[in-house]
Amino acid sequence: MKERSVTHSTFVIERSYPTPPQRAFAAFSDPAKKRRWFAEGEKAQIESFETDFRVGGAERTRFRFNDGPACTNDTIFQDILPNRRIVFAYTMTLGDHRISSSQATVEFFPTEMGTLLLFTEQGAFFEGADGPKIREDGWRQLFEQLASELAR
Repeated sequence: MKERSVTHSTFVIERSYPTPPQRAFAAFSDPAKKRRWFAEGEKAQIESFETDFRVGGAERTRFRFNDGPACTNDTIFQDILPNRRIVFAYTMTLGDHRISSSQATVEFFPTEMGTLLLFTEQGAFFEGADGPKIREDGWRQLFEQLASELAR
């Protein structure tokens, strides 16, 4: 029997966008916008994307990279304060193997130049997981894609 393990980690990402908080928030709350920056990409093959953006609502994204196993992201929205914050809990599964469970908070602060986005994730990464460093890098890449969405 393989020894089970868990790695706990917290990371914070700060990112500025030259757009007001309402517009940045809408990129999370509007299903079409969220799908473009969060789910779609040149390397990902989207199998499904469903979202019910409300407290207690769920979001599910299922995708593959090349011919690899399906990666599923199951999210429950815990708290939403329009244009100010989103708190969600999510698990990631690779094939049939759950690799992590996290709680994340996205905060939107108005600035003279637009919006300061503050993202905090507290995660539990299980054996065979991508790990905290790779997950943080993944979120940084997603926030680059968010920048492109906001520039549309």
